[in-house]
Formats: sequence, structure tokens, C-alpha cells
Amino acid sequence: MDIPSVTIVGSGPAGISAALYTVRAGIKTTILGASEGALAKAKEIENYYGFATPISGSDLLEDGINQAKRLGAEVLMQEVVGIKEDETGFIIETTKDQLHSKVVILATGSSRAKPKWQGIDEYEGKGVSYCAVCDAFFYRGKDVAVAGSGPYALHEAMELLPLVGSVTLCTDGKPLSADFPSQIKIANQPVDRLEGSPMLSAVQFKDGTSLEASGLFVAIGTAGSSDLAKTIGAGVSGGDITVDSCMRTSVPNLLAAGDCVAGMKQIAKAVYEGAVAGTEAARIIREGK
Repeated sequence: MDIPSVTIVGSGPAGISAALYTVRAGIKTTILGASEGALAKAKEIENYYGFATPISGSDLLEDGINQAKRLGAEVLMQEVVGIKEDETGFIIETTKDQLHSKVVILATGSSRAKPKWQGIDEYEGKGVSYCAVCDAFFYRGKDVAVAGSGPYALHEAMELLPLVGSVTLCTDGKPLSADFPSQIKIANQPVDRLEGSPMLSAVQFKDGTSLEASGLFVAIGTAGSSDLAKTIGAGVSGGDITVDSCMRTSVPNLLAAGDCVAGMKQIAKAVYEGAVAGTEAARIIREGK
């Protein structure tokens, strides 16, 4: 099996910029992209160098991906649901496959979907969690809920099952987009609020029913870079991944760039940080670290 030397999670400006440097350094590079992100919604971009007339976000994204492909990067449209370390580097779990890589660059942006339920902010750290791998141990033997309805929610629920007493999926009325096993209960009612004092103890639905739960794990939409970073113990502060000047996280050979790290949420910054991360990834591979 071919093992990608560098896997980049994210096909936006930071991820593509990193790929341009790793591919041109002769490093086998795989880019994983699941969605176009916020940039694709931009109608006109006027504040990025090199364009005499405005360019749309979707065109800029498409041009970047085509550029990376032309240079030899492999681009796979697969959603990443988890990352684990092994003796050779990392195992990247997607909805379709598992990839092995020596170096991983996280570049999926900063968005973290959160339900607009009453109490969601108040119970963070008091029953509300965003990382099943990180916090499942604290709920061993207890009944918990997972907020979500897709592959990311399925991944988090499966991480919880071996340790907790029961897992109930709270879809908030959204249709399922993954195949959940029978061990996972499904609650399709729209959610109204969370309750408990001082810790979370119940999820209240708008139809007047409730679900007893000691923990709620939020896994709506797709996993963002900070979510993936937390699963393998990388430092995160205020939703941003903590990196050094070379875009290295606290986990060896795990890098991050773009909107998922602190600073301006701008294309120019993402491209610069991607270049730094790509250069550092190439150095790690060449030096055999």
C-alpha cells in the first residue's frame, strides 16, 4: 500500500498553499477536502494580491485545487471524522477509507457548528463536550447524548459506546445522513433547552418530553480542525489550534495553518501559513523525523 508522506486536511487556501510546497519538494501529498467552506460563498474578492479585477471565492478555490493537481497532488473529496497516532505516524479516518501518513497538516478553517439551544454555552465544561476521545472516560457507565445526524456524529457515538452506559443521538429534527447501529438510540424531536444544576442532567425537547443525560457531545456537521486536533491531544485555546512559528502543534509531525489558528481570518494569512507549514512538513520528511 502506498503511504502518503504528507496528508493535508482541507482544500482551501491554507491547505492548497501547503501542498504547492510539499509537492514541489518531491513529497507525495494527499489533500482531503469535504466542502468548499465559507470562501466559496464570497461573490467578489478584491483584497488579494494578483487580480486586476475581482474574483469569486468559488473560482479562486477551483483554480487553487487545479493548480495543486497539475503539480501532482492527489485531491480526494472525503470527509475526515478522526485522526489517531500509530507507530508510523498517523491514521486518518474518513467516511470512505483510512489513510496512513507521516505528517498531517490541519487546514479546514475555524468553523465549529454549535446548536442554538438554550443552555449550550452555560454547560460547556459542565456536561457539554466537543471531543468524545478526550472526555468519554469521565462519563463511563453514564447515559449520554450526541448532537448531530451525520458521519461525524456517528464517529463520536462509536467512540463513546464502549465506555458509557448508553448513547442517544439528538438530531434536532434533522434527517440522518449516516447508518447508525441499533445500540445507538435516536431522538428526532427538536431540542428546546438543556437543564441541570450545577451539571447537565437532561435534554428538554420542544414537544415537552425530556432525555436524561449526564453528558452531551456536540458533533454537528463535519469535524473542524480544532475538533480533530483535540482528539490526539494537540493544544487548543479559545477554539484556535496552538502553533509555533513553524506552524507546529504540540503533537510531533502535526501542523496547522489558516483560519484554525489565531490571527486574521484572511486569505493572505492562510496562504502564508500554508507555505510555512508545507515547508516545515517537507523538512520533517527529508530529515526522517
